[in-house]
Amino acid sequence: MAEMDMPVAGARASTGNKQMVNAIIASVLGWALDLFDLFILLYVAPVVGALFFPSSNAALSLAAVYGSFAVTLLMRPLGSAVFGHYADVHGRKQAMLIAIIGVGISTAAFGLLPTIAQVGVIAPIVFLILRLVQGVFVGGVVASTHTIGTESVPPHWRGAMSGLVGGGGAGIGALLASFIFLITSSVFPGDAFAVWGWRFMFFSGLLSSLLGWFIFRNLEESPYFKELKRQQGNKQAKVSKAPVKDVLSREYRGVLLINLLITFGGGAGYYLTSGYLPSFLKVINAVPNQTSSLILMGASVSAFFAAVLVGALSDLIGRKKTFLLIGVLAAVLLPLCYLNLATTKDTTQITLYALAIAFIGNAGYAPVLIFLNERFPTALRASGTGLSWNIGFALGGMMPTFVSLVSGSPTQIPMSLAYFAVGVFVIYLIGAVVIPETKGNFR
Repeated sequence: MAEMDMPVAGARASTGNKQMVNAIIASVLGWALDLFDLFILLYVAPVVGALFFPSSNAALSLAAVYGSFAVTLLMRPLGSAVFGHYADVHGRKQAMLIAIIGVGISTAAFGLLPTIAQVGVIAPIVFLILRLVQGVFVGGVVASTHTIGTESVPPHWRGAMSGLVGGGGAGIGALLASFIFLITSSVFPGDAFAVWGWRFMFFSGLLSSLLGWFIFRNLEESPYFKELKRQQGNKQAKVSKAPVKDVLSREYRGVLLINLLITFGGGAGYYLTSGYLPSFLKVINAVPNQTSSLILMGASVSAFFAAVLVGALSDLIGRKKTFLLIGVLAAVLLPLCYLNLATTKDTTQITLYALAIAFIGNAGYAPVLIFLNERFPTALRASGTGLSWNIGFALGGMMPTFVSLVSGSPTQIPMSLAYFAVGVFVIYLIGAVVIPETKGNFR
């Protein structure tokens, strides 16, 4: 075992209840606020598509918006490399604070952008550049929120914590976005939403910066990181001066590549379900904005419970068995849900299918966070987890774009989603077969 791989003994003993609660709140809300900023675009995708990427074909316009979403995701690995390095060398807390404030400010800036009707082709170019900047900060949030929480709770809670941060945070973020969408669509009804409503949706990103600063400024550092620093000071552990380089070294390169099978499948499953639902309800089911926002709020609650329950399940039966179980269920059930949702106009049935889709999609990545944490030692955990998560989710986040592109017309979207769901969860299952069981491997 390399020096920097030495177990960080005694870290749990130094964790007080206050630190544990604060770390849980910070991790969950940090990720929630981050995804709240990202979800804003998904909720206004049809409007933004018409204003920045106009096309006579609604599916192509929607594809362009999801393409801009994918651009943000592609920058996340760079953000995780920059902020992951900082978090592994200097600590999780400060990395989290800087990243979450950066996401909020860059999100709010979208509300100031001129449209293509106002400045021509410059509008989509500036829009995409700002998405690149936002992506770097989003990647930085992952590196810190996805480690400090699991490093601060007892071993038998780590799976549940994984679901609480990854899925619960996503559910809360989507719920906040749904709530803001409900307010703005009420204040700016009909055509007024396409003029001012979408801008105020983006302006709400400033709330996440303010809340992030308030939440994180008094947060204590992770007990595992503090213990690592103590060991490094006593020459008991080696300082990793380049954590990202170590993660990409021969020792961990194979680990990283295998991780991507799981993170790609989980990420694609998430973006094809919770990520695509807002557009699906509007374009396919023609659900009014206010009704859609209520359905999506319910879907967010469903996602929250799915993530926590399945994360806790991984504490009972292990990470590997949980991945296998969820992978099979998702590959079979998701296509059925998509196709049935597309054929109904009944609000009750639409709601039930939306709840089921959100539950299944968020169950897929509930144990991913703790699985990644258990694949890397403390000295490399932020960088390794951040890169594994962000590269996989960046690739997975491109799937909605491809769905819209291959569909040709909105009527073909449900069948495309069904095919893509099967494909991504087959890859997820391949990963579940080849990975080792990691439960208990936290050092």
